[in-house]
Amino acid sequence: MSNTTPKIVIIGGGAGGLELATQLGHKLGKKNLADILLIDKNRTHIWKPLLHEVATGSIDPDLDGVVYSAHAAKHYYRFQLGTFCNIDQSNKTITLAALYDELDHIILPERKVKYDHLVIAIGSVSNDFNTPGIKEHCYFLDSNQQAERFQHTLLDSFTRLHQDDNQQQSLNIAIVGGGATGVELSAELYHVSELLKLYGLTNMSAKRLHIHLIEAGPRILPALPERIATSAKRELLKLGVNVRENTQVKAATEYGFITNEDENINANIMLWAAGVKAPDFIKELGIFELTRSNQILVNQFLQSSVDDSIFVLGDCCAFTQPDGKQVPPRAQSAHQMAQCVEKNLIATLKQQPLSKFIYSDHGSLVNLSRYSTVGNLMGNLTSSSFFVEGKIARFVYLSLYRMHQQAIHGTAKTLALWISEKILRVVRPKMKLH
Repeated sequence: MSNTTPKIVIIGGGAGGLELATQLGHKLGKKNLADILLIDKNRTHIWKPLLHEVATGSIDPDLDGVVYSAHAAKHYYRFQLGTFCNIDQSNKTITLAALYDELDHIILPERKVKYDHLVIAIGSVSNDFNTPGIKEHCYFLDSNQQAERFQHTLLDSFTRLHQDDNQQQSLNIAIVGGGATGVELSAELYHVSELLKLYGLTNMSAKRLHIHLIEAGPRILPALPERIATSAKRELLKLGVNVRENTQVKAATEYGFITNEDENINANIMLWAAGVKAPDFIKELGIFELTRSNQILVNQFLQSSVDDSIFVLGDCCAFTQPDGKQVPPRAQSAHQMAQCVEKNLIATLKQQPLSKFIYSDHGSLVNLSRYSTVGNLMGNLTSSSFFVEGKIARFVYLSLYRMHQQAIHGTAKTLALWISEKILRVVRPKMKLH
């Protein structure tokens, strides 16, 4: 690349960031019209809506993940491993923290990366609202590493129960947060507990699994229409989930959660999935205008409110719609924002007018493992919402992941991946057992 080639740096290889890097790579990087650099603190990408399946072993990230460096080589962008920690707006540089290995040996020192145009797509993390004991005693599902840590603990617990002479012993799992993650994880846990019989753990079954799903609000899935929430709750109760609505947690101990009414909800494994926020270091930078959940305020073109050369997309982006509501932190939001930022970066290079971001809500779907899928689809021609469930909803839910794969791999490779998954299902275990 020549010194005059514009440099576009994308921080964060989540759903939106990876799709943006891929599309810009083909439209600009391939023709040497821009140098596209994707930076992420991980080496591989897993679609975030699937992290609950990584947590239960339903998905093996070593096989189903996308390796950034290999993907970059095929799609005309560059990848750099690093953790973003600062911005120098005047010199247009970002700072990446020093990189260490597992033994705390330094791999790379702190370093600076220059940019002409910056895209921040760092996603979100769970918001524990500073509740005492949560950080110390709970698992989170914000990253692939956290999901795998949960899966290892889960598998160890299943093994212990199987080999325990006391067949009356059970595994208590308490999940705080009745959003999509908590609801989908509850169902998936029952599914994998039944699969264990296929792999020699015959003493373990769903009857020995007790799940408490705890929601502070009046109903689970508060961001979705009430009909979806009611249908999902009905299915969870059928499975045996103890759905606790209107239950606020004030603390966590090594033995479980303590509610505002001083009730103890005992648990062997505790997971926190209540609320999201952008990572706290964004606030510590002292650069951007932020919401209470650390999201970066943007204008109508998805440029940060303080610097036109910095675009923001995904869960860390605070975009206010004409009705005054914020765009929700969902995969479909990140996908649409990536498309808008792609157009606006190309328009910026061509010195053309930018396009305003318009969010289209295509509805929401909740997948209750192999038991049920419920949701609503928004009509394109009217403002009406169609309630869907069963096989149709399951097909649409799976199609969302295929659309993400198509955006980052192209149609031919997505089809090849689908065929290979079908073939591998014959020889691979139905769940990760290590």
